[in-house]
Amino acid sequence: MDLRVFTEPQQGATYETLLRVAQAAEELNYGAFFRSDHYLHMGSVDGLPGPTDAWTTLAGLARETKRIRLGTLMTAGTFRLPGVLAIQVAQVDQMSGGRVELGLGSGWYAEEHAAYGIPFPKEKFGRLSEQLAIVTGLWETPVGQRFNFDGTYYQLKDSPALPKPAQTRVPILVGGHGTKKTPALAAKFATEFNIPFASLSDTEQQFKRVRAAAVEHGRADDALVYSNALIACVGRTDAEVKRRADAIGRDVDELKANGLAGSPAEVVERIASFQAVGSQRMYLQMLDLDDLDHLELIAAEVAPQLN
Repeated sequence: MDLRVFTEPQQGATYETLLRVAQAAEELNYGAFFRSDHYLHMGSVDGLPGPTDAWTTLAGLARETKRIRLGTLMTAGTFRLPGVLAIQVAQVDQMSGGRVELGLGSGWYAEEHAAYGIPFPKEKFGRLSEQLAIVTGLWETPVGQRFNFDGTYYQLKDSPALPKPAQTRVPILVGGHGTKKTPALAAKFATEFNIPFASLSDTEQQFKRVRAAAVEHGRADDALVYSNALIACVGRTDAEVKRRADAIGRDVDELKANGLAGSPAEVVERIASFQAVGSQRMYLQMLDLDDLDHLELIAAEVAPQLN
């Protein structure tokens, strides 16, 4: 089970805070540092000092870390033209020495689009399919050849398809709860399928759908990595768990029901239950980014029991 750190900077975090978390995650041997891609806070927090851009952040981290993988859950397709995104991700991959992963989703948060003047199209899923085809197509086009695409939403003509990422293939994450289109899209384009904030039963059913879609698409059902994203709230004592839950404005019982909360032993057991239905990777949503002791505790007392 690969444990990865997943942050939500739109809730309030500077680049310096994210750098501290990413470097701590690297020192503690987490598999990756991921961040969301949002420009507006959610819930009752004020979001101060304001949003940071996902790929600007990852470009900085690419130069200030050495080993840890870096990525997004999920880059919003509505924020960037696919040709521009392909250039951005390829450049950050080069800057990191080949450590980047791209989670790409359709975009969903209408309020943040309105807040920053970003168009919010009605038809997002069709756009996402074309974006994935364009990004992967640009990267896969041999140097010296040209890439063309004539879609409903995007058209590219005589593109040199440069630059290329450092990796032969940048891992692509597709995710979500959709029962038909989402599994098909993952089967066609993804190296990893992620289901966020899902129950054990929903996880099992969705993984089965994606496996079936992969086979239908001519791939082995285990050709993809299958992963979850769940909120983490771990403590050595009940008081420590409650303190961490209070710090993020959540109830302990709710966190235990819907996330990874409790003692290290409880969390190990909970993760193992997801592993039993096919999960191979866990993105730990960390909402209190000043609590680096939380990362240390999970690395010291949860991770070793999963290996």
